[in-house]
Amino acid sequence: MSKSISSSYVKIRSNYTYRGAINTQHPSPPLLITPSYSWHFHPEPSIVASSSSSLFFPFLAMAVDLTPRQPTKAYGGEGGAYFEWSPAELPMLGVASIGAAKLSLAAGGMSLPSYSDSAKVAYVLQGKGTVGIVLPEATKEKVVAIKEGDALALPFGVTTWWHNTPESATELVVLFLGDTSKGHRPGQFTNFQLTGSSGIFTGFSTEFVGRAWDLKEDDAAKLVSSQPASGIVKLAAGRKLPEPVPEDRKDMALNCLEAKLDVDIPNGGRVVVLNTVNLPLVKEVGLGADLVRIDAHSMCSPGFSCDSAYQVTYIVRGSGRVQVVGPDGKRVLETRIEGGSLFIVPRFHVVSKIADASGMEWFSIITTPNPIFSHLAGKTSVWKAISPEVLEASFNTTPEMEKLFRSKRLDSEIFFAPN
Repeated sequence: MSKSISSSYVKIRSNYTYRGAINTQHPSPPLLITPSYSWHFHPEPSIVASSSSSLFFPFLAMAVDLTPRQPTKAYGGEGGAYFEWSPAELPMLGVASIGAAKLSLAAGGMSLPSYSDSAKVAYVLQGKGTVGIVLPEATKEKVVAIKEGDALALPFGVTTWWHNTPESATELVVLFLGDTSKGHRPGQFTNFQLTGSSGIFTGFSTEFVGRAWDLKEDDAAKLVSSQPASGIVKLAAGRKLPEPVPEDRKDMALNCLEAKLDVDIPNGGRVVVLNTVNLPLVKEVGLGADLVRIDAHSMCSPGFSCDSAYQVTYIVRGSGRVQVVGPDGKRVLETRIEGGSLFIVPRFHVVSKIADASGMEWFSIITTPNPIFSHLAGKTSVWKAISPEVLEASFNTTPEMEKLFRSKRLDSEIFFAPN
């Protein structure tokens, strides 16, 4: 009888660590503290899937919903919209300190220059356009042409703007996944707009702005208030932006639909892995990523990240089923997944997917720049390496069954085509 559960919950335990020091005997004078360095109690949750594991701080144990979610609109207008996944709806974002968002620009739409509190990987889901990138301490922006399948690594301190050409027949849609552990809100990006009604300089006095830009206060006030929109605009007809520079693309973007395949299994699936070799900025971002495409009814081998990484998966297109199993053999997630949904696999949990008739494609980040996976089926699985005697004893089975088991999947790895 199966020892599984069909609900999509695991338990976490929150350990509270104290950051900062308080001298109660000699109170200090008032301090000027910026938000990034405020003193606070900081939860550092870890995944636990069994009741026995809740012996540590049992009063802090709580359920976390792993159900895949769609994003909700945060803001937007005629030029497009910005969507995000919230830790309130997808709690694993907060547990893993991962942010997820999606930008959709209409023809002629522009996402105004901004920077973020988190390092990210961007993946172009649809359309063509342009991105402007200003790296920290750079004296000139890079203007890069982007299209569907492009992946970009965006380290801390990068300022970007995004544009969909006026003549475009489709929306430009870009996915952002990143590490929010150093951000203002664990599990959610905070973007700082440089212009517009919510831009940084609307918060400074005209005296400060004028001094900073060497402008008269009237001119500074006029410049800061001249853009009434916030975040996303639609450019007026005839307004031109810089043309992409071909050499600016070098080391900045990798097209996953055109790149050399790391895995190619006929009738099974294909994988392109982003790492420090083919996209060097991945090292600065601290994340690995991959694009996986599996064919109709194919299966992705049960496996886990063996370097303590979370797997954050966005379904690009298609649909299928997913199961995730955690400690004590508990099935903590069993559900259908479809295009546009996002879910997170907790550390060391084993995940497997089976595509529907339409096949399935997903883009994932892994919270380490050069991830290592261990598979539990196929010719590269741990079972093929374990000796026959140990396998027999472990399963408490006969030599005949051990030979039958070992004779299967001799030529298959990672993806299994339907029989």
